[in-house]
Amino acid sequence: MSATILNGKAFAGRLLERVTEHVAGLKTEGIVPGLAVVLVGEDPPSQIYVRNKGIATKEAGMNSYEFRMPADTPEADLLAKVKELNKDPAVNGILVQLPLPGHIDDKKVINTIAPEKDVDGFHILNVGRLATGQRAMVSCTPLGCLLLLRDHLGDLSGKDAVVIGRSNIVGKPMAQLLLGESCTVTIAHSRTKDLAEVVRRADIVVAAVGRPQMVPGDWIKPGATVIDVGINRTETGLVGDVDFAAAKDVAGAITPVPGGVGPMTIACLIRNTYISACRREGVSVAS
Repeated sequence: MSATILNGKAFAGRLLERVTEHVAGLKTEGIVPGLAVVLVGEDPPSQIYVRNKGIATKEAGMNSYEFRMPADTPEADLLAKVKELNKDPAVNGILVQLPLPGHIDDKKVINTIAPEKDVDGFHILNVGRLATGQRAMVSCTPLGCLLLLRDHLGDLSGKDAVVIGRSNIVGKPMAQLLLGESCTVTIAHSRTKDLAEVVRRADIVVAAVGRPQMVPGDWIKPGATVIDVGINRTETGLVGDVDFAAAKDVAGAITPVPGGVGPMTIACLIRNTYISACRREGVSVAS
């Protein structure tokens, strides 16, 4: 029996519709959320991401501010731009597009962003707040994964979850979110012994390692829910970290690549910007 396909594109569309309605409500009170995106250099994928984020921001009724800086921009100049945006009352969210050129310390840049405007959820204070169960801006990709899981499974309490990948952007915050849902969580990685057996016992598998189809179908527990975060370009097109063709015949539900987690990331970025605006203005956040 084939798995249920978790359509992230459709879910993201519904989420953006709700956020757009909420933003329209803010506008009646004279509040217009604003998202500022800073792009350093001319990395082609980054340019596409920045363009798509700008389109989504405007479609949600928010103000979009885009700042492009040359690849040889001194680190000090980028930090100065971030500090300027921190002080700008029209800007509720700040996103510095990664990766940055090698001469710039990305951690220093991220931690210069005001935590309340850190809509990517990468600032050390937001990371710490998430880890200790406090209110935090949450990294967009893992948040999108969690929303898909909740929508499909409902209560996640007691589920055995395996996160393959330990990055600061996806793996670690994903594990924290699942812990917050009372899952039993294992973080697996390239040095995990008997990785196949670890994955086989999981009710929930989140694959986020960036290796094409590294998770074969026979690693998946029958009926498990599989969230594939990987987006890998191959000669035959985009593929995830999971062998979709094989896994869909075993799993209970699975996200496709493309059309799964990817659209959720931008939708959650727009949602985080809306939340930031509400908190700044002391307005209740609509669900």
